[in-house]
Amino acid sequence: MKVILKDIDVDIELGNNGILLQVYDNNDDYLGKLRIGRATAEWCKGRTPIGNGKKIPLAELIAYLAKR
Repeated sequence: MKVILKDIDVDIELGNNGILLQVYDNNDDYLGKLRIGRATAEWCKGRTPIGNGKKIPLAELIAYLAKR
């Protein structure tokens, strides 16, 4: 899987729009984007526009990941 994050050498504080990660599989096929904001994380599968993806509260996502 390939995830692209630009400007990795800088400290980034999440603003209102958050940060956007583009996600590709091992064959470089585009899977979608993951937007992480101050309060929510949103997965936009394929070409789904930001705002129309599946949203989860960021605290809930962190709690889920902490269990693993």
